Amino acid sequence: LLIDRERLMKNLRDMQTYAEQSGVRLRPHTKTHKTPAIARMQLETGACGIAVAKTGEAEVMAENGIDDIFIANEIVGERKLRRIAALAKRGVRVSFGVDTPCQIEAAERVFAAENVHVSALIEIEVGENRSGVIEEADFLRLLEAFRKCSFVRFGGIFSHDGNSYGAENLDALRAISDGAQRRTLHFAQLAREQGMPCETV
Repeated sequence: LLIDRERLMKNLRDMQTYAEQSGVRLRPHTKTHKTPAIARMQLETGACGIAVAKTGEAEVMAENGIDDIFIANEIVGERKLRRIAALAKRGVRVSFGVDTPCQIEAAERVFAAENVHVSALIEIEVGENRSGVIEEADFLRLLEAFRKCSFVRFGGIFSHDGNSYGAENLDALRAISDGAQRRTLHFAQLAREQGMPCETV
């Protein structure tokens, strides 16, 4: 694999500049490169952290010195939760996605036993029909589950408009993106109204 370093660095700088001018923190998803060295370059350029797809990817990034990692998927099963707890014990600021109360309850049991505090973010379904909360009532139940926790923190919300990949043209792409943003921000407002403002949206 050959990489044009000048083009790579220009892309990193351009994206970071765009995020900063837009007043948002950039947390790039590493699924494009899956390379700790490039993840470090993104952080050195100004990214606040990285996102990965699964626990194993988080572990590889952590082993290579990355210490702020969001697993942008729901975590199911005690074994993976224990692996996340192990990362937290090493000082990694790790977080992950949830979309059902039982995931929060399972995480609370594991993290309490391991005596670690870890953030989780609620995924909002915005059109891909893969995962995430659809109904407001379910979102409120998730917030209530967080309220009962001492070791799982409510870190905010996230969404993924993967349905945009099939957009027929730029106008359709913009409509999908705008709709996803409006829906996500609606749930952020709902959380604020419940006295649980989002650290991350």
